[in-house]
This record gives sequence, structure tokens and C-alpha cells, in this order.
Amino acid sequence: MTGDANALLDEIAGIGALPGDGGYARPVFSPAERELRDWFVGHATARGLAVETDRNGIIWAWWDVPGGAREGAILTGSHLDSVPGGGNFDGPLGVASALAAVDVLRGRGFTPGRPLAIAVFPEEEGSRFGVACLGSRLITGAIDPEKVRALTDAASTTFAEAAAAAGLDPSGIGPDPERLAQIAAFVELHVEQGRGLVDLGQPVALAGAIIAHGRWRVRIEGRGDHAGATRMADRSDPVVVAAETIRALRAHTLVVDGARGTVGRVDVVPGGTNVIASSATLSLDVRHRDEATVRRIVDEVTAATERAAASEGCTVTVTEQSFSPTVDFDAALRAELQAVLPDAPTLDTGAGHDAGVLAASAPSGMLFVRNPTGASHTPAETAERADVDAGVEALARVLEHLLTHDSSTRP
Repeated sequence: MTGDANALLDEIAGIGALPGDGGYARPVFSPAERELRDWFVGHATARGLAVETDRNGIIWAWWDVPGGAREGAILTGSHLDSVPGGGNFDGPLGVASALAAVDVLRGRGFTPGRPLAIAVFPEEEGSRFGVACLGSRLITGAIDPEKVRALTDAASTTFAEAAAAAGLDPSGIGPDPERLAQIAAFVELHVEQGRGLVDLGQPVALAGAIIAHGRWRVRIEGRGDHAGATRMADRSDPVVVAAETIRALRAHTLVVDGARGTVGRVDVVPGGTNVIASSATLSLDVRHRDEATVRRIVDEVTAATERAAASEGCTVTVTEQSFSPTVDFDAALRAELQAVLPDAPTLDTGAGHDAGVLAASAPSGMLFVRNPTGASHTPAETAERADVDAGVEALARVLEHLLTHDSSTRP
């Protein structure tokens, strides 16, 4: 109980690790992610926190006040799942830092004037079922539970099946306004996913906004055939159309300042080296601060894909999987955080977070910890041990303030 987030991260450094320097694979409900959840529950329980898992699979660890009332609580925490090949900081840093901040406050003899909760949100990355921030979307009502139960992973396992196997009753998922009503403010600490703090020479920043972010699935149907026996003029090759989709996405985002466009996944069926594919499925990830710009880019890419498909004799279906509008974090809460951390700059981020989803239900804010490589969703993601310590200290100071001061923006 030393307030050492680095030591906590060292404990989980082997969980879900891929061979060599391949990073981590910690998809939701996987053995690795469940081991991490058990790790958190063990540490929270050892600290005397009251631990419960709600019907959406969110773990809550409460530092209660005398009398046990949980209204007006301050919430912190993050997630433990990862993208394929991700690092050990994206998500776990916020969870470990929350535990460490509790240690720091207790070490100072601090007694909270209102309850504190640490939350661990499932499927923040959306790497298994395709929808980011799934736990926070469910609790806030931002996504239809019936749709979630039917989501499938790459092995055609439904969310309902995977959740049930992990001990969660999928029939109970969905909005939980009573629990959300207990939350007065949410502050999520996260490793920075970019080079803003490196360029500014600062260890910790405040979040200003999360830029708009959407995910789309592009399904291209063609005609499978023999790679050697089929003349080029006789083909309906969906991979040719997929290539045009990727080219068009790059072209249409490069000309828009601040836009990001990514195809991070391409699935080709049947996937043989001497077989013309029968179908290709791509993921589109498009981001920009202006929501209309995101949709315009997707429309332009869709039009280019449809033209290529018509020329190749293929068909195309584009399905929106999720869309998160630009989130400007609560200005009054950010002003409080700035008063506590006067040297911290304010940075926007292109990465989505549970805090961005919860911002529609409670005043929310974020702290970013410097990442010297600026890289994320890769094994190159990191944070210096001294900066991790600085993040814990910043979070402890913020929580101490929020746990002892009332605000007109919070109940």
C-alpha cells in the first residue's frame, strides 16, 4: 500500500503478453482480461474498498463515508482490456494510478467528505465486438442492449455468449440511471496517446475535448475463382475494390487538416494465396473535431468504393458500427482541475475514452500522463516511471480537492 503505480503495473506486465515484443492481447472476457479483473478486485479488497460488479460488467470499488450513502460520489478509474498488440499503459495506467492515489491519500491521513469509487469499464477498446466504450455506452443508454447481445467477434461468438461464459447475465445489461445518479464527477487518468506533452515538456495535462470518432464496416462481395485459370477481364475481385477504398480514405483525409482515417483490419475470404477472394471486409475509423467533416469523408470514401465496385462487378454494403460526437469536457470541472494543477496544459485528444461517454451523464474530465514515444496501441507505448509517479500525485491532489469541496456543477 505504498502509492506506487509503477509497482502495480509491474505485477501485470506478464498477463496477456504476446511472444517476443508483440505487446499484449487482452480482449474483453478473455482469460487475460479476466485475470486482470481478478487482480484489481484483489487489490481493491486488500485496501478495504467495497467491491461489486454491476449488471453491465463494470467493476466498482468504493471508499465509503460513514453512513454508507453513495450519492454525490467522485468517480475515477479506466479499463483493463487492450487492442491486439497494445501496450501495458493504455487503460491499466488509469486503474493502477487510482489504486495508488487512494494509498497516497490514506498515507496523508486524509478522510473523504464524500464517497470515492474506482471503476473498471469492460470493452473500452472495442477490439473484440467492434464497439468502443461498450460498458460506458451500456450504463448510459447510449447503445441498444439488444444490439449488444447480438454483436459477434471474429469467431462468431456473440456478446451474450461470451458474457454468460464470464459469469455475467446478458439479459440484464442496459441503462442504469440510478447508479449514474450517484456520480457527481468523473476524472479518468490515461497515458497520452500522442506527443503533446513531449513537445511541451510537461509530465501531466488536462483534457480539453475528444474529437468526433466513427467506425464503419465495409463489406465487399465479389466472385471467388481460380487465380491461375481466371482471366483478369473475367474477374469480380473484392480485394481490388478494397484497395481502392484504402486509397480513397487516405486521399480524402490527407487534404483535411486535423483529420484521421484508418483501415486497421482487412478480412479476406477464403484467404488462399491462389484463390480470387469471394469477399473482403474492411474497418474504417475516421476522426475529426468537426462531426460533419467526419461524415463527409466517409460519404466520399463510400462513393469511391461504390464506383470501384461497379467497375469490378462487385457489391458493397457500408454499416456504421459506432459514432461518438465531439466531446468538450465540462468547463467548470476543468477550471477546478486547473486550479489544483496550475502548471498542467490543456490538450485535445483524438482517442476515445469512457470519460467521453460518461460526460453526457455527469461532469467529466481527464488527466494525461506523458508518453515519451507518443505511440499508442503498440508495444512502443510507454511512460517514464517518474511521470507515472507525477500522474499519481496529480490524481491524488485532484481527488482530494473534489472529495472535500462542493461545486455548483455537482449534486
